[in-house]
Amino acid sequence: MRAHIRFLDTRPLRGSRPFRHLWIGSAAAQFGGQIAKVAVLAQVWDLTGSPVGTGAIGLATGLPMLLFGLVGGALADAVDRRTVVRASVAGQLLAAAGLYAQALADNRSVAVLLALVAAEAGCAALGSPARRTLPVRLLPADQVAAGLALTNLSFQVAMLAGPALAGLVIARWGLPVGYAAQAAAVAVAGLAVLRLPAVRPEGTGAARVRRPERGGWRIVLRRPTLWGSLATDLSATLLAMPIALFPLVNEARFDGNPRTLGLFLSAVAVGGIVAGLFSGTVTRWRRGGPVQVAAAAVWGLALAGFGLAGTVGAALGCLAVAGAADTVSVVTRSALVQWETPDAYRGRVSSVEHVIGVAGPELGNFRGGLLASATSASVSLVTGGLSAALLVACIAVVNPPLRAYRTPGSG
Repeated sequence: MRAHIRFLDTRPLRGSRPFRHLWIGSAAAQFGGQIAKVAVLAQVWDLTGSPVGTGAIGLATGLPMLLFGLVGGALADAVDRRTVVRASVAGQLLAAAGLYAQALADNRSVAVLLALVAAEAGCAALGSPARRTLPVRLLPADQVAAGLALTNLSFQVAMLAGPALAGLVIARWGLPVGYAAQAAAVAVAGLAVLRLPAVRPEGTGAARVRRPERGGWRIVLRRPTLWGSLATDLSATLLAMPIALFPLVNEARFDGNPRTLGLFLSAVAVGGIVAGLFSGTVTRWRRGGPVQVAAAAVWGLALAGFGLAGTVGAALGCLAVAGAADTVSVVTRSALVQWETPDAYRGRVSSVEHVIGVAGPELGNFRGGLLASATSASVSLVTGGLSAALLVACIAVVNPPLRAYRTPGSG
């Protein structure tokens, strides 16, 4: 029984109806997002045939995430968080309906497509901070960690199953059906959040939300362990994010099969899920700083290997290694950030971490697409992966506190 609870504690789903609704809504939204990611990649590639076009998806997604994530953090501390989440999902549903409509109408404008992608990303980012605050209010204290673990599990499963299913659907029935499936998933998320109870922030006031992000950035820059950890993550994602290059690699080496495109994304999730099964072991390693640095370097090297892979099996293997390294890096970074941040600043520093975590990969996709357009997908992947590993190593060299960091209280 102890082993069962350790690896998959389902008490939050069984004991809290509001959390169950939140989890269902989050899982549906995540699944729909993965379907949309493949559909948008495929459509932009069909319209442009250019890695700059697919890289622009990252820009259209990353900038709204950066802007509306900060706005959403302020709203989450000022109004009923349930209202923010509901409004966020409603906006996502409208954008998803727009994506379906433009595909059905055989839209040929990349600008229209990217505008809808940006709108959906902005709506999702607006509700993300409020959504993150809900488990601790909906669950008993001893079940909060289990609830967060279940949410992470649903994300990994969505990453695994969503892209593969999207590739099959698009190959068989076309883009409109893929977008329709995404819209249906977001509609399920909307129905789920309608049943949430009111969750008003405690002790709010104008002074508290006037400049919610300022204290977070200040304390990050003042603590070497924090800026080193977040800079490590940003270096890895900004220099070695491969998703925008998947269509180009798929067409150049694997005949442009949509099923293979979906498997690329799923392979990353497979690695993440396998690493997640051993996350308890990772969290007990006391050398959290060096572990994060090593995992980020492995991420870059694995993606450089993907850039050189000549077979589907080798390509998927490199992506699975990258996904496993990413999970280890995320687990260790999250623990370090929470331990190293004073309690009074944890919300704002977590907002900084979130912005870096969502904007870095999207901007990294844009960077990768630009470089690939001037050179090739292989050059972009190999130079990006090696540069990421080198920069991560440099951060470790100039940041002794990060190299020496030991997680308090771990075994």
